[in-house]
Amino acid sequence: MTGPLTHLNLAPGFRGGERQTELLMRGLAALGFTQRLVARRGGLLAGRCSDIPGLVIREAGFGVAGACRALQGAGLVHSHEGRGVQAAWLGHSGGGAPYLITRRVQKGPRQSWLNRRMYRSAAAVVAISEAISVSLARLDARLPTLVIPSASAGLPVRLGNVERLRASFGGETVIGHVGALDDSHKGQLQIIRLARDWQATRPGLRFVLVGAGRDEALLREAARGLDNVLFTGEVANVGDYLAAFDIFVYPSRHEGLGSILLDALDAGLPVVATAVGGIPEVITDGANGRLVAPDDGAAFAAAVAAFVDDAGLRARVAAANRQKARQFSAAVMTSRYERLYRELAARPGVSLNLPSRSGP
Repeated sequence: MTGPLTHLNLAPGFRGGERQTELLMRGLAALGFTQRLVARRGGLLAGRCSDIPGLVIREAGFGVAGACRALQGAGLVHSHEGRGVQAAWLGHSGGGAPYLITRRVQKGPRQSWLNRRMYRSAAAVVAISEAISVSLARLDARLPTLVIPSASAGLPVRLGNVERLRASFGGETVIGHVGALDDSHKGQLQIIRLARDWQATRPGLRFVLVGAGRDEALLREAARGLDNVLFTGEVANVGDYLAAFDIFVYPSRHEGLGSILLDALDAGLPVVATAVGGIPEVITDGANGRLVAPDDGAAFAAAVAAFVDDAGLRARVAAANRQKARQFSAAVMTSRYERLYRELAARPGVSLNLPSRSGP
């Protein structure tokens, strides 16, 4: 008896990995897939996906045990984040469906017998960047890993909103950042330091930080007295903010890929980012942005200044980024996963219900 493709994502919030899970499910629904989503009860992902055609949502409570029960009847389980890997493995070990893992985080997995067993037992392991593939090889050098990058989200833009945002920001040039306010990960204190250094000498600049997180109070305190820094909190219309920026900065200390960078490329924004994790797989220094070492304040300032001072350079890089973004479309990502699902469905022991192919 065949069962549906079942996506497993137990994250409580809605960040980059959850946006990618949603994008994939929407793309597969357009191809005629019948799907199931097992999501955390009370989390944000289930509500975001409630309108996807052909998707049955099961909200799981009680940790791994609750998720295992919700996975019953699946034909293939696709775990999209670390919390779900154990549930997928336990379900499979108990006679349930085979599973595949998408790994989105560069750090880890922690060296342990259990982690090696769970990853070795997967029908397939996907990394969203080569950098993550390398980190998985440190867990188990024999682990076969396929790289399927994340996708830009195709965020909507409403021009009237963009104009209102630009007016509210003030200034002549807007330097923007989107991400969870977590300095140990995203390095936002570097943005605040640059804003303070330039407050008097470059009064026409505005630094806009979009997002919320555990370090919001810390960052607001660091920006006390600065009239060139704005905090927006969480926003639903990220596309409008990207369209209102002139430059995008992303000084992360570690990053699996940085899916918001793909949206910045799609918006035609010049990017200044750090050369960590999978970021160099998206940004080529000197071609479609600038890369600097993490916590190198002088290099970060110089790279941002180069874009601030040269409108022609910003225009050339913007065109390159719109072209680059085509490599990371949701359609490309969906097609690669569809091919993988069909390859797995042909293996013994996989009883997956798939739609007939609509094309070659």
